[in-house]
Amino acid sequence: MDELLAILNELYPDVDFTSYDARTDGPLLQSMEMVELITEIEARFDIEFPPSLMGDPAHFHSAQAIWALIQRLEDE
Repeated sequence: MDELLAILNELYPDVDFTSYDARTDGPLLQSMEMVELITEIEARFDIEFPPSLMGDPAHFHSAQAIWALIQRLEDE
C-alpha cells in the first residue's frame, strides 16, 4: 500500500489519499489521469489491468479500492 500511496502522491501531491474517497469527496481522476495512473501501477507492480476493470469507477474511488484491485490482479 505504501508504494501505491507514493505513486498517488507523485501524481497528485495536493490530495491526502489516506482519507480521500471519490464517493464523498467528488471525482478526482479524469480519463487521461486515469491512463497515467494505470500505466504507472502496471509498471511498478508488474500487473495488467483488463479493459473491463478500467471502466468501473468503483475500483478507483479510494486508495484502498485501488489497492484491493492491485492485490486481486497480483493473485491472478
